[in-house]
Amino acid sequence: MLPSQALLPSVVFALAALQAFASDTFLAAVYEHAVILPQLTHEPISHSHALALMNKNMDVLEGAIKEAAQKGARIIVTPEDGIYGWLFTRESIYPYLEDIPDPVVDWIPCMDPSRFGPAPVQERLSCMARNNSIYVVANIGDKKPCNSSDPKCPSDGRYQYNTDVVFDPQGKLVARYHKYNLFVTERQFNYPKEAELVTFETPFGKFGIFTCFDILFHDPAVVLVSKMQVDTVLFPTAWMNVLPFLTAIEFHSAWAMGMRVNVLAANTHNNSMEMTGSGIYSPAGARAYFYNMETEDGHLLIAELDVHPRLSPATPPAVTWNSYALSVERLSQNDHEFSGIIFEEHFTFTELTKPEGNLTLCQKDLCCHLSYKMAEKRDDEVYVLGVFDGLHVVEGRYYMQVCTLLKCLSTNLSSCGQPVEMAQTKFEMFSLSGTFGTSYVFPEVLYSGVQLAPGEFEVLSDGRLMSKTKPTKPIIAVALFGRCYERDHEKQDPQPTDPPHDAHN
Repeated sequence: MLPSQALLPSVVFALAALQAFASDTFLAAVYEHAVILPQLTHEPISHSHALALMNKNMDVLEGAIKEAAQKGARIIVTPEDGIYGWLFTRESIYPYLEDIPDPVVDWIPCMDPSRFGPAPVQERLSCMARNNSIYVVANIGDKKPCNSSDPKCPSDGRYQYNTDVVFDPQGKLVARYHKYNLFVTERQFNYPKEAELVTFETPFGKFGIFTCFDILFHDPAVVLVSKMQVDTVLFPTAWMNVLPFLTAIEFHSAWAMGMRVNVLAANTHNNSMEMTGSGIYSPAGARAYFYNMETEDGHLLIAELDVHPRLSPATPPAVTWNSYALSVERLSQNDHEFSGIIFEEHFTFTELTKPEGNLTLCQKDLCCHLSYKMAEKRDDEVYVLGVFDGLHVVEGRYYMQVCTLLKCLSTNLSSCGQPVEMAQTKFEMFSLSGTFGTSYVFPEVLYSGVQLAPGEFEVLSDGRLMSKTKPTKPIIAVALFGRCYERDHEKQDPQPTDPPHDAHN
């Protein structure tokens, strides 16, 4: 029986809704925000002045949220520190904080704003989500009172947390996450007592959330993916780019590939702090990304993702990262190994002296194999194969195993490892692999101009990172960035003394 004419609009709407809920893909958005910062002061300002600044930032975020919703996005991620900035003392950030309840309370701040005391920021974010029928992810500050019955209670009687919140399309608070791995400058915040594993279900997959520096560590980032089996990671960040391996777009896209999960990464935008680089990443590569050190403008990204990426035919096969590298003999003997510094760590390098070749280079337990062919061997640019196997202890403590093909800053070999943004040498092909002692390896390819190379490389199931097509732009770095989480608490080896550098003119 055909529905009556009067019922037809509601039937069409219901069918459209069912079709949307049953879809294998969804539209996601991230917004890179140029944060309006407070004046630097060590004295607390009033709550009203703090709210006035936060409302200025939320005015901008609301515009991005409306635009994303109008274009069909189901969820939008905004950056860490995106509502009030950074570089606070413990006292000066206090006026910006709100008491954020556990989501089990079943609360829609937009409809009941004073249920847990003054919460104007949560109220406004909730209304943005509700008025635009979209999931909204934001980063704000949480405050929790404590007293002397808690031996860890700070002397001022409160905990302060760097906090992510998620509001669903009805405006309900559905997730709250307290950042676990604080960066060294975040002295205004407390560490939660343990890593929180925050997930929530949506009609378009299971989501997990963590913040910025968390991505370099096992808890909670790896646990959310490997044990909680989330489909998509929400990742507010205030990421300061560090070449050659830790620019935002480079590492976050590599993490999505290595962990075989979607990542929605929203960075703050501040050129003076080297902050830019947001993206919508799938296990097969970047679906959309933004990197711009030329202007101070924010930027909205929208792209389509698979609801369940592990089930998608586009997702590459699982990888045994050391399979190929363990099966091959050393491809050549290196007579000209030398040492160079990256991240204040001593990498071992060897120069690519020929237009094409096969090289092997080892440090401790890690041997890296490189096969390559240049379109042209230039006299004014030098590339090296590099390897590092050791514990990094500067601004965090993490054990790395890294194999890399790298452009040097100049033809002087002492410049190898220094940041490089531009190159002119094009490659016909490359293949990089290593005898990694971890299953957590993140494949990176960065082109001249600090650009990604989606669709132009692949990782084979035997652990080889290979060019899939002839690279269309000059290369500044290719890397396999391995993390040995279980070795993070080892003692640091003494650093070697530098052998003499070979040098060009």
